[in-house]
Amino acid sequence: MSLRKEATARIKINRLLEHAGWRFFDDKNGPANIVLEPNVKLKAEDVEVLGSDFEKSPKGFIDFLLLDGSGKPLIVLEAKSEDKNPLSGKEQARKYARSQNARFVILSNGNIHYLWDLEQGNPSVISAFPGPEEIKNHYAFEPDANRLVAEPVGLDFIAVTQMPGYTNEAAWKNEVERPTFIEKQKLRFLRKYQHRAIERIQEEARKGATRFLFEMATGTGKTLTSAAVVKLFLKTRNAKRVLFLVDRLELETQADKAFKAYLKNDFTSVIYKEQRDDWRKADIVVTTVQSLLFNDKYRRLFSPTDFDLVISDEAHRSIGGNARAVFEYFIGYKLGLTATPKDYLKQSRKAKSSERDPREAERRMMLDTYRTFGCESGDPTYRYTLLDGVRDGFLINPYVVDARTGVTTQLLSDQGFTIETTADDGSEVKEAFAGKDFEKRFFAEATNRAFCRTLLEHGMRDPISGEFGKTIAFAVSQNHAAKITQILNELADQLWPARYQSDFAVQVTSDVANSQKMTVNFANNNLGGHSGFLESYRTSKARVCVTVGMMTTGYDCPDLLNLALMRPIFSPSDFVQMKGRGTRKHNFSEELFDPAQKAARGDVQKSAFRLFDFFANCEFFEEKFQYDQELLLPKPSAMPLSTGGDTITTTAAAAVYEFLEPDQVVYHVEEQIGTEGMRIDRELFQKFEETARADNKLSELVEQQDWDAATRHVIEELFEKPTEYFNLEKLRRAAGVDRRISVRELVEKAFGFIPKFKSKTELIDDEFQKFLIDQKPEEADRIREMRYFFEAYIRDANVRALIDAGHFADLNVNPTFTTRDLKEVPVPWRKRIPEYIKDYVSLNPFM
Repeated sequence: MSLRKEATARIKINRLLEHAGWRFFDDKNGPANIVLEPNVKLKAEDVEVLGSDFEKSPKGFIDFLLLDGSGKPLIVLEAKSEDKNPLSGKEQARKYARSQNARFVILSNGNIHYLWDLEQGNPSVISAFPGPEEIKNHYAFEPDANRLVAEPVGLDFIAVTQMPGYTNEAAWKNEVERPTFIEKQKLRFLRKYQHRAIERIQEEARKGATRFLFEMATGTGKTLTSAAVVKLFLKTRNAKRVLFLVDRLELETQADKAFKAYLKNDFTSVIYKEQRDDWRKADIVVTTVQSLLFNDKYRRLFSPTDFDLVISDEAHRSIGGNARAVFEYFIGYKLGLTATPKDYLKQSRKAKSSERDPREAERRMMLDTYRTFGCESGDPTYRYTLLDGVRDGFLINPYVVDARTGVTTQLLSDQGFTIETTADDGSEVKEAFAGKDFEKRFFAEATNRAFCRTLLEHGMRDPISGEFGKTIAFAVSQNHAAKITQILNELADQLWPARYQSDFAVQVTSDVANSQKMTVNFANNNLGGHSGFLESYRTSKARVCVTVGMMTTGYDCPDLLNLALMRPIFSPSDFVQMKGRGTRKHNFSEELFDPAQKAARGDVQKSAFRLFDFFANCEFFEEKFQYDQELLLPKPSAMPLSTGGDTITTTAAAAVYEFLEPDQVVYHVEEQIGTEGMRIDRELFQKFEETARADNKLSELVEQQDWDAATRHVIEELFEKPTEYFNLEKLRRAAGVDRRISVRELVEKAFGFIPKFKSKTELIDDEFQKFLIDQKPEEADRIREMRYFFEAYIRDANVRALIDAGHFADLNVNPTFTTRDLKEVPVPWRKRIPEYIKDYVSLNPFM
């Protein structure tokens, strides 16, 4: 068996070498550039027996020496059998590489590979071998952490790139003119906390760290800080090219625009999809993770040595699931950015049925953001919270408008909105609807109108033009977003006749064409064109974007004055992200292009924003959301309530109800949040986690990674004990998780092994991306339809049963996925998608 593993490893390594462009023997492409120790050059006929004879070496190992065009050593490749850790050959390879004057080492057992730059640090995992040209180019790259550490970084680190001689300008020397000069030249200076973040990288680099994580609240300038990091690495020649990864298209444009504004005098930035043919000429390449994942593009078009610094924006999202493969493909320094505190994240997936499945263990590693960036303790390289930003005067806490109608008051009550219906047998049946049923099973046009009227009557106005302030409204679903958009436009036409042509409010959801572009235009004050309220003032004609989830994470629009939560929210991280859209400060005078008016008005600063809360979300997270106790949700009725997820689970008994009577706001309270912030911004840690970490025996078991024993210990010693009465279901509800979790996941979260529980939707997104990479469907124009089928088959047991039984006609009466939806799926995939899910996707977490 050992000989077989050795031979198999050799064959795999040979194929990897040939695929990367290395040659065992002379051919039309050039002379052989692989030499086997001790200086044995292969002939063409020897290729057939590669792998079977190499382990006959008396030393018990084999070295490949990879050469450049002139025959000089470039890389020593140390090969091990499949059952051995390739790192076990590290010291032997170092010794041999030095004797050959080779700078690079590859350590491989055919399955796991490491690339090691002897002049830079530790071996890095790679998934493909670099080719002759890539490694030759990399030889010219000579990083030195000492240069990075010694580089002086001042508060004007970015400004001196934007305008090198700014201190010599007369307007700068005149303190009275200086603010106007800075604004006119658009000079950006680092704030002290941003400067401290750069210092932390230098301090950690001095200790040999190559991975860093910044946890910075929304609105604290992660992109500006990133630009300073990019300049630090490029200027000190510790990176020759930087990859900036985002997870959404609008963030791609946003980041590229920022890098050009901050660094264009010294470094070039491009968006990959716009410069596919000459991206190598750029210093900074910005792209979405999804773009590189599709069709395995990152492996086919890039070498592991193409980028020496990879920055992951919104790291907990952009390296989750399959995206981690892109991030880890490239060697070199890694920086993660996140606005979501670790303790808000709802943790990752692992099904009980696959406790010992190595694929699941790998998945957990891929989702562990903090460990990925070398922050095993749970503390990031640098942290700057919302409360820090408010305290220092850089961010704004919301002015909360708690407005509830007669209907929503009942929906939010313990009893819910109760109706009586008559069953087929003539008996009276009571049914209760909860807040989470709104616009899913319980529909009320009058309530939606009450929301919209309240928003328009009490929303903040633009301080320059006096028109309704820019607003984001968060709806329950895409259908609900369409309704809200229509109502807002109707009311706007009554309030401002002939001013808007149904473009006061715009639906910005994934099923709307060019929705990504809409988010960019709204931030750039050009959605629907420019407002005509004041000629010399630039602001968007569209005043309200109605969305579901597109404009939550990472969306930068500092002149927002109103946020409207027209939906119940149960996830702490979702609530924090939505609230964070309004916390940034803004000088409205910057949009005035008439110098006289600008001078007359002076600075017009945003000092507040209004958070319209129509479902008592703030109260829920401030008073009712308990991290260690069961949530008191509305009592169940004789009729089952909906799950609150994205898809409605409908049974024969479950019905929908449309409320047709008038409705109006009956509860209206406004409150300015002080510097102490909301409770959700203060109370992050669950008592269970504190209890678990304080348990010495459990800590010992976790340190040994004896997960079976740790699980038993929690069940026997921590669960169902007096005072707390912890149990799995209570903790699941307290964390706001919409799926099953295991005791092991709880332990891993408590000790920092995983950062969050993903929702059902996020898990399905991960599984579908994995499906695309594995199956590579050619029907690119039907990906959305396939995604809908994929999700319906996983989520809906009724759909699954009908598909498996071949009863396709019965889908006509299914509310979530119909025969018409199935016909939109390409014929081969109607069978292959269910087969794939059965083979590779555990349904346990979705039950």
